[in-house]
Amino acid sequence: MTRIAIVAAMAQELNGLKEHLINPICTRYAGRDFWSGQINGKEVVLVLAKIGKVAAATTTTLLIQHFKATQIVFTGVAGGIGAKVKVGDLVIASELLQHDMNAYPLFPVYEIPLYGRSHFPTHANLSFALQNACEQVMQAIQKSPPKNTNNISDASILALQQGLLELGLPQPQVLSGLIVSGDQFIASQQASADLQKNIPFALAVEMEGAAVAQVCHDFNIPLAVLRVISDKADDQAHLDFNRFIEKVACFYSQAVVFNLLSRL
Repeated sequence: MTRIAIVAAMAQELNGLKEHLINPICTRYAGRDFWSGQINGKEVVLVLAKIGKVAAATTTTLLIQHFKATQIVFTGVAGGIGAKVKVGDLVIASELLQHDMNAYPLFPVYEIPLYGRSHFPTHANLSFALQNACEQVMQAIQKSPPKNTNNISDASILALQQGLLELGLPQPQVLSGLIVSGDQFIASQQASADLQKNIPFALAVEMEGAAVAQVCHDFNIPLAVLRVISDKADDQAHLDFNRFIEKVACFYSQAVVFNLLSRL
């Protein structure tokens, strides 16, 4: 049986999806609430990743071994560090790297010891479907406000249009590329500049994705990762974060996930 795990980084994102579960069942396991049911006719399990690489790796392992997830989609926010990345943009991970992994001189900087690699690619087909879902949501945002707000997707699009306008974030874009992860909240101009210098192709930085990718690599489970750019990982990164989550990020997750599930 195909079971798609939707891993959210923020409680607000998870709550928005949980409301639309058909036949929901909550199982508490290892200090986490796993919500099983159906969305758009697909078997899904929803869970919070918890914060940081170890917590996210534990969550991912439980999804695969205990809840028998056959595909994993991670959705959350991130800091934008690429020059062309703006607040409000969507970034689809083509690959992920741990920017705080350094076992030099035993191994090259960023390389995971005994793996012989630093970059972990996402699943091409699942990521392609996720990117198409994101692009369709972006196209809908640019159109006139939807009239049928009883429809879940249309209601999310309307909320997104209002949130992006309220926060002054016109014409967001969909990007694909490298996302880096580490057990640090990057919130200074200097730290962001150092990341850009050391890993020039990185588009976004967060705290979980590369660990999830490593676990999925170990178990050969398809993974796709979506990150909404909430800040520029600089000295202003802490400002209006909760407002961005409530007005924009949680509705991105709803709209994109519902669109994606209709494609799978």
